[in-house]
Amino acid sequence: MEILKQQPTSKAPADWFTGDVWWDVVYAGQEPSRMRVNMVRFAPCARTDWHSHALGQTLHIVSGIALIGTRDGTVVEAHPGDTIHTPPGEEHWHGAAPDRFMEHLAMWEGTGDGSPETTWGDKVTDAEYHRTNK
Repeated sequence: MEILKQQPTSKAPADWFTGDVWWDVVYAGQEPSRMRVNMVRFAPCARTDWHSHALGQTLHIVSGIALIGTRDGTVVEAHPGDTIHTPPGEEHWHGAAPDRFMEHLAMWEGTGDGSPETTWGDKVTDAEYHRTNK
């Protein structure tokens, strides 16, 4: 057994996020582990850019209200205790509702072969963010 020293909280890069977002790396596995887990905190309206994960991603909502969107225009609302899974390669975004902070655990796997775990795309527009089919 090993107790892992907690790393300092980091502000998420503006290249990948809109608004104020902070994260704590919970676990960044070293080979042979490929596990990645971050606790991510979003201010109201803050969100990721469009992105996909080579091996998929799972989000577990801890507090607040999350919005998760896909390229087909679907936007779902998720609440504390909800878990959302995006399959490998599915472009999506996630963030906080306009009037609430949101915190989630983001879980994904590294590829193990040096290829990108996450592919980042364009900023999510206000129109995409404010879709009403929650």
